[in-house]
Amino acid sequence: MPARIVSGHVAIRGQKCTHSFGAASGWPERRGAVAAHASNPASEPGGTSPREAAKPAKQINPGRNLKHAITTALILGAIVILSLLSPLLWYALLVVGMGLAVYEVWRRLLEAGYMLSLPVLVTGSTAMILLSWPFGPTGLVAGFASSVLLLMVTRLFHHGRHSPPHNYVRDMAVGVMVLTWIPMFGAFAAMLSRLESAGAPGAFYIITFMLCVVANDVGGYAFGVLFGKHPMAPAVSPKKSWEGFAGSVTSAAVVGALAVSLLLGGPWWLGIGLGVGLSVCATLGDLVESQFKRDLGIKDMSGMLPGHGGLMDRLDGMLPAAMVTWVVLNLIG
Repeated sequence: MPARIVSGHVAIRGQKCTHSFGAASGWPERRGAVAAHASNPASEPGGTSPREAAKPAKQINPGRNLKHAITTALILGAIVILSLLSPLLWYALLVVGMGLAVYEVWRRLLEAGYMLSLPVLVTGSTAMILLSWPFGPTGLVAGFASSVLLLMVTRLFHHGRHSPPHNYVRDMAVGVMVLTWIPMFGAFAAMLSRLESAGAPGAFYIITFMLCVVANDVGGYAFGVLFGKHPMAPAVSPKKSWEGFAGSVTSAAVVGALAVSLLLGGPWWLGIGLGVGLSVCATLGDLVESQFKRDLGIKDMSGMLPGHGGLMDRLDGMLPAAMVTWVVLNLIG
């Protein structure tokens, strides 16, 4: 039976899903998590790995109700369409969306025993996106560097000045990943609204991005269901096939060529490059999130979007794809 459509997740024909996720557990209290780290052998040389030391995360299984999924998709679609009316609205949507995504991931990490400052992550996410409005990539990099520095300091003294930090390197590595994975990539999506060339407004660049994302998802799903036989990364995402990936690349390249030439007035071959780059980055984003959830022993990031799972379950491939889209479309002009 074909699997549901998921961003970049393409079914292999005739193959059962072999996902095995950890058992459910309650949310750990923050103090309890700190105490667990204090006695955690993973912080000592020769101890257990951080993955073994981390607590299993709480399972969230919101179910896949078709009615809820369609309703959620329609609401999200309406919000996105309204945000295209003004770059300010688009930026506001990205600030709120990336903040919610950061919270969603932070909560899952907290359940697994990781210690990161939510105020720093959310404030840094907001600053990175807002600074990209007047200063472009320079403001984005400045916001990212400042956020990492603040995260380093707050994590260093999380247990107080007189207690050594536990699992500091592990938590900092995850913190930098979160800041890169969500707000940094999300800021590139925000900056698409600031691009203009040949009379094409910023909204056309966002529409081009969305069309390529949809083509990537639909092409990958169709080719995977019809022709999928060879798993791409069975240990990470068993239902993703090379045939589905070929369908994603082909569909995104065709739509990219049409959108760039017709909407943006750019060369068609640049649209092909956009489609290929977007498809590759979206696929890698899907794989990264799949492994992230496997490490935490969860199936969905949350139940924030009824019928779809969590916000990052929808944005996993779109965020890195936004980065390559901005880079390629920035060449038009």
